[in-house]
Amino acid sequence: MGTISKAKKEVRSRYAKRTQEASEAPGRPSSWMLDKLGGVFTIKPSSGPHKQGESLPIALFLRNRLKYALNMTEVERICKQRLIKIDGKLRTDPRFPTGFMDVIQIEKTGENFRIIYDVKGRFIVHRITAAEAKYKLCRVREVKTGPKNVPFLYTSDGRTIRFPDPAVRVHDSVQVDIATGKIQDTIRFETGNLCMITGGANSGRVGTIMSRERHQGSFDIVHVKDSNGHVFATRLGYVFVIGKGNKPYISLPKGKGIKLTIAEERDKRLTGK
Repeated sequence: MGTISKAKKEVRSRYAKRTQEASEAPGRPSSWMLDKLGGVFTIKPSSGPHKQGESLPIALFLRNRLKYALNMTEVERICKQRLIKIDGKLRTDPRFPTGFMDVIQIEKTGENFRIIYDVKGRFIVHRITAAEAKYKLCRVREVKTGPKNVPFLYTSDGRTIRFPDPAVRVHDSVQVDIATGKIQDTIRFETGNLCMITGGANSGRVGTIMSRERHQGSFDIVHVKDSNGHVFATRLGYVFVIGKGNKPYISLPKGKGIKLTIAEERDKRLTGK
């Protein structure tokens, strides 16, 4: 009996060690777009500025999206050469979690990317110019006052910015200069401004904020209207303001965040052929 229990313990310890470095594929976020036949295990993101379910590890971006590597070993070699910058900082951890609005730079190839959703809520490869890669948008999570009455705010990507503009409120977006970490501009969360949805069934859709319903003890609901005139509703926590009026501060991916019906998608494919 003693030998059996010892063998069981060894198997469990081996399995636990393996699962520390990998997460089971059936539990991975759909935004990663992993194929069903790719095996049971996939890459587990390291701890970082984004939640596990709202992030994309660098390894998946380089291997599965850009096809710059065939396997994890090649990804590690690329990262260890200090070629990848995320938000202006060199990152050598292939499991480092990138998230919505993060800027990825590969100086050796001169490429710049912004992590962003398509209308089906999947992370896509969105190439941007070098000028646009100098800044990013961050959503304000909390505004507080610290020791010695120093005001500061928390952003959606884990930043703490001291002495912000007193007009900045929770749910607003701030344009942050990547090199200095300073706020360049503020986009208010108000009716008429452009926003992108970052969660739920409407992930990746872009539209204008129409109204906000307040529900005490529950989730506030925001009504959004896209450029085709379709109105949809989502939670307040999923709304990320990206522009003033109809002018976005960032370049939008193909389709401009407009979700098509199944029939419209079919017609578009047929006309494309």
